[in-house]
Amino acid sequence: MTPVDAEHLPFFVYGTLRPGGPHHARFLSGRTRAEEPARLTGATLYSGPGYPYAVEDDGGVVRGDLVTPSPEAYDDLLAALDRLEEYVPGDPRNLYDRVARDVVRDADGTSVRAWVYVAAPAVAARLRARGVLIESGDWWAR
Repeated sequence: MTPVDAEHLPFFVYGTLRPGGPHHARFLSGRTRAEEPARLTGATLYSGPGYPYAVEDDGGVVRGDLVTPSPEAYDDLLAALDRLEEYVPGDPRNLYDRVARDVVRDADGTSVRAWVYVAAPAVAARLRARGVLIESGDWWAR
């Protein structure tokens, strides 16, 4: 486990986990201390089969929400989100990688380190080559 893996970082969510999204009630409702609009710079958003992928890319911006879990729910929530995203550390078959990135709160412009599920390298390469870009960077505005 790397030192950043041990940190209880908030999560940046940009698709089905956002408030009002189909996975929000199941995974996040009642388990968070705060949920606030934010943006991830250095990434672009692509449409997937019913959900989006953030692809790391200089110059892009992805809109979403910064979610701060309740301390008592953190470990269970992290495990549940890893399962939802089918993320296993080091597995080359991952569709997403969970990475620590700086996101910016819309309300005050503060930069916050957060976990983000981004497209794994092989998925990102396919999306860049022939994926459907969401130019607004906002899954809700697609």
